[in-house]
Amino acid sequence: MDIAQLDIRYSKHQGRKYLVILVFAILLVLAALAGIVLGSADIGFREVADVMASKASAMEHQIIVNIRLPRILSAIVTGAALAVSGAAMQSILKNPLGSPFTLGISNAAAFGAAFAVIILGAGSTQSGSANPVILNNPYAVTVSAFLWSLVSTGVIFLLARYKGATPEVMILTGIILGSLFSAGMTALQYFADDIEISTVVFWTFGDVGRASWRDFNILLVVVLAAMVVFIRNRWNYNALDAGDEVARSLGVHVERTRLVGMVTASLATAIAVSFFGIIAFVGLVVPHIVRRIIGGDERFLVPASAIFGGMFLLVSDTIARTLLAPVVLPVGILTSFLGAPLFLYLLIKGIGKGYW
Repeated sequence: MDIAQLDIRYSKHQGRKYLVILVFAILLVLAALAGIVLGSADIGFREVADVMASKASAMEHQIIVNIRLPRILSAIVTGAALAVSGAAMQSILKNPLGSPFTLGISNAAAFGAAFAVIILGAGSTQSGSANPVILNNPYAVTVSAFLWSLVSTGVIFLLARYKGATPEVMILTGIILGSLFSAGMTALQYFADDIEISTVVFWTFGDVGRASWRDFNILLVVVLAAMVVFIRNRWNYNALDAGDEVARSLGVHVERTRLVGMVTASLATAIAVSFFGIIAFVGLVVPHIVRRIIGGDERFLVPASAIFGGMFLLVSDTIARTLLAPVVLPVGILTSFLGAPLFLYLLIKGIGKGYW
């Protein structure tokens, strides 16, 4: 086979990956449209068109613009942030089980948010089911969640850097750290009053239903910045997959790449957790699903994981709020029910096949 034929085959191979990303994007748009019209209120595409033309009633405008749209967009951005963070961690640590949840970062961020709510007074509750939790100071919650998530990140990074820990040891360390921070949350709640406990309990459910335009704007800015970092380092992550020595020979600053990637993943996780609570398995399952479809090339894996992660969380949230309507389930419950058996299936299918 000559070089021209190899170029043609390579171009077709790359073209299929671009096609998969395009299909993911189309499915995401369809899921968003479905999310707008599905729900307890009888809203159809005609009402959506009326809102766009400023002809809708005040109630229809409130439901579509101030309730469903920020919820849908926040689910997309949060799912993208968690999925890309998981994909980056798995490459940076060369660990197929790496994710914000399994490495204890989500629990650390949750502890930091609870610390801000209880100790710093950044949260309160109000009557009503539409938005029972108010974050009086989202900036304090986000900063606290980020700083505590860095503690978990630092322990994992130092363990991998200086002790040469195996993937199994790092996962066990993440489980230990997650248990430690969960115990810390329990201790904080023990000394909290009823309102603070209620705020933390509502908050930890993992629910994008309390999203507002203010939350979405803050989330979008941080996540877009994190996406830029991940996308710019896609080639570096490919080099890391080949080993540290190979990466160095290709001009990659291995330690800096790992540090920047883990800190960026911690920030993206912290911002999502600080607003919406713990949403498990998105960062673990989505990268594995995407790898099976599109392969392990980080140039395609990162954007594909972002799109698929947004779609995965959006579809899960749409199911959660329509399955038992008018009762609305927190999406964190549904992602756990869906993610755990799905990851078990992927794990069993991958055993002995050299998947990683």
